[in-house]
Amino acid sequence: MAEILVGDLAVLTGGRRIFVSAGEREIGVLAHRGTVMAFENRCLHQGGPVCEGVINGRVEAILGEDRSVLGERFSDSVFHLACPWHGWEYEFPTGKSVTEPGAALRVFETVVRDGEVYVVVEDD
Repeated sequence: MAEILVGDLAVLTGGRRIFVSAGEREIGVLAHRGTVMAFENRCLHQGGPVCEGVINGRVEAILGEDRSVLGERFSDSVFHLACPWHGWEYEFPTGKSVTEPGAALRVFETVVRDGEVYVVVEDD
């Protein structure tokens, strides 16, 4: 196992991302609501730069008393990372595909130490 220095945690504000290389892989490091995550920057659909996508609340139906759909809203507790190429969505922070059961982005452990972010990768 090796740790790759990503940079200062403060840089990961306002939706900013940092990208690092680990061998042939590009890893995107991003933070949302205090959770720092690192994913292989490769969408399962067609290899798009998934970590460049937006993080939004999951779309939820607003139901009436009779269970009819009154509208939709974004969740403020469940979040998805959407690939910018074709909109494939993944749960944040697990990386699990929203539409493909059993499929998930490759997740890398992150460590925050003394205000610096590190990604833990396996030695190749």
